[in-house]
Amino acid sequence: MALIDDVRSYLRIDASDTSFDLEIQDLIGAVQTELIDVGLDPTLVGNATNSLIKKAITTYCKANFGYDTDNAEAFASSYEKIKIYLMNSSTYQVVSSP
Repeated sequence: MALIDDVRSYLRIDASDTSFDLEIQDLIGAVQTELIDVGLDPTLVGNATNSLIKKAITTYCKANFGYDTDNAEAFASSYEKIKIYLMNSSTYQVVSSP
């Protein structure tokens, strides 16, 4: 399953409804850029097969999708906590050569 399909599912959008795909893809791109900018390994972020990275991406999208989201602040806070964990875990950082 493609990442956009996963995000669509988390947003409770029917799999056949692609009318929001441009907005969803923009959100995915924005969060991936942010995660890479804070030091996460671009390979892990780009593949998004890791459960915690996928959770960060989907939570960001839930916080920022559409208008008047009742739980936007809660999702944004949750995303920030996941991002901080990822930033502080050597598992997700870029491996640099000595």
